[in-house]
Amino acid sequence: MSTTAAGILLAAGAGVRFGMPKVRAVQGEWLKSAVAALHHGGCDDVIVVLGAAIVDVPAPARAVIATDWSDGLSASLRTGLSAVAADFAVLHTVDTPDVGAEVVDRVLAAARSSTSGLARAYFGDTPGHPVVVANRHWTELLRGLRGDEGARTFLSARSDVVEVDCADLATGRDIDTP
Repeated sequence: MSTTAAGILLAAGAGVRFGMPKVRAVQGEWLKSAVAALHHGGCDDVIVVLGAAIVDVPAPARAVIATDWSDGLSASLRTGLSAVAADFAVLHTVDTPDVGAEVVDRVLAAARSSTSGLARAYFGDTPGHPVVVANRHWTELLRGLRGDEGARTFLSARSDVVEVDCADLATGRDIDTP
């Protein structure tokens, strides 16, 4: 059975601690790398959620604008999910530049083969991105979104999220300061 996956790159924030919107980091190289990871990792559609900075996004991605981006990560996630139609959403962040297509592919495969349709990358004992959420969970996920938090509360309330070890492929380190 074929299933579709949409990659949602969360890149709308102002990057206050970083000193600039992270979507512009390293002259846009993080953005290019994250789009490539989603596309080559198995996503049929890739969108980049923008907000604080509006930039051109690399092909094959398309941009959507979170007009309420200053409300936090929840606004970006809400905008991203409303812009896609797929069986799975692969949630990724622009500030984890060493996460490549192999990580996306591994986590997406785990979600597709699980009964829950939920999977999350782990780097050692640390949860990270990408996170994959089957379409049937989107309503519940969206209902619980608040402020500057993404899927964390939704995921932590569940016992059926597949933890996918990806430490052999990347550090998954979220870069918050230059």
